[in-house]
Amino acid sequence: MPKEEGEAFAALYQEHVGHVAAYVLRRCARDDAADIVSETFLVAWRRRGEMPTEPMTRAWLYGVARRVAANHRRGDRRRGRLADRVEFAIATSLRTEPDPGSWRAETGALTEALARLSAADREMLFLVAWEELSPAEVAEVLDLPAPIVHKRLYRARQRLHAVLDATSSADTVSDADTERLGVIADVR
Repeated sequence: MPKEEGEAFAALYQEHVGHVAAYVLRRCARDDAADIVSETFLVAWRRRGEMPTEPMTRAWLYGVARRVAANHRRGDRRRGRLADRVEFAIATSLRTEPDPGSWRAETGALTEALARLSAADREMLFLVAWEELSPAEVAEVLDLPAPIVHKRLYRARQRLHAVLDATSSADTVSDADTERLGVIADVR
């Protein structure tokens, strides 16, 4: 990296960091602001060849900050859902009794039905439901063509539906259960 390029970016940083920080603080929690501002300038450094010249530089940095903040919020939601799933998995594996008022108390039939599916079917359903991936994104994750993913997802949902219908406790699967887990929203 040429010295002049680093110095030019340092000057750009000094000129705009206060504005970007204020922009971020008006839109995000104070605890997240420093990370978002730092990542904004990291993205700006990586994409410095695409950065417009003044007077559009600040607007471009705001756009980057906006996208970084959105990614940060999505990450927080994913981490929250992951924590819920881990808590559920631990409670299920330990066979402990969860709070009676908790949604986890109603998941027995669904948990049983999912356990009866193949690992491939469960993975397909979980990628769509828990990771909130589209079939095209699932195709990327599994390195499969999208039409095959659509067929496998359809078949996995059919098999889950069949298992739920075959079990006598299938009627105990509540709407909250299916909605919160999201696994069979298109099935029941």
